[in-house]
Amino acid sequence: MTDRICVGAIAGAFGVHGEVRLKSFCAEPTDIANYAPLSSEDGSRTFAVTLTRPVTGGLGARLKGVATREDAEALKGVTLWAPRSALPSLPDDEFYHADLIGLQVVDTGGAPLGRVRAIFDHGAGDILEVVGGQQVVMLPFTRAVVPTVDLAAGRIVADPPGSDE
Repeated sequence: MTDRICVGAIAGAFGVHGEVRLKSFCAEPTDIANYAPLSSEDGSRTFAVTLTRPVTGGLGARLKGVATREDAEALKGVTLWAPRSALPSLPDDEFYHADLIGLQVVDTGGAPLGRVRAIFDHGAGDILEVVGGQQVVMLPFTRAVVPTVDLAAGRIVADPPGSDE
């Protein structure tokens, strides 16, 4: 497990006075401000965050030290990271995406399927991208398809759709 979690990204400038458009990865988007100061992925910059308003595709925000549109535009694409200690503890059946990336995935018989490379949410729920050799499998992250996530053992047990045919 990592000591920092990616909680959002800067999607670009908003307006002409240094505001940025934030894309929050938090379950409740406005919670991103509760975890400030946030840092860039490499840790070279930290940002105090003040949310200003909802905007198309995210949240308007002011970042301390960002005063012009040019400053804000230069930060486009920067991911924002919070210390794990600032985030709430999760119930046993919920997980931070960062904790799932890299876990080994096996089927219910123990045969390896690969490792989790990414998690996507296209609106209908989370999808695990599992890569094993040259094969990529997309698994719905539901209790029916993924009955067991064992963070301590570093593995996920999956019952892929159509695997019992």
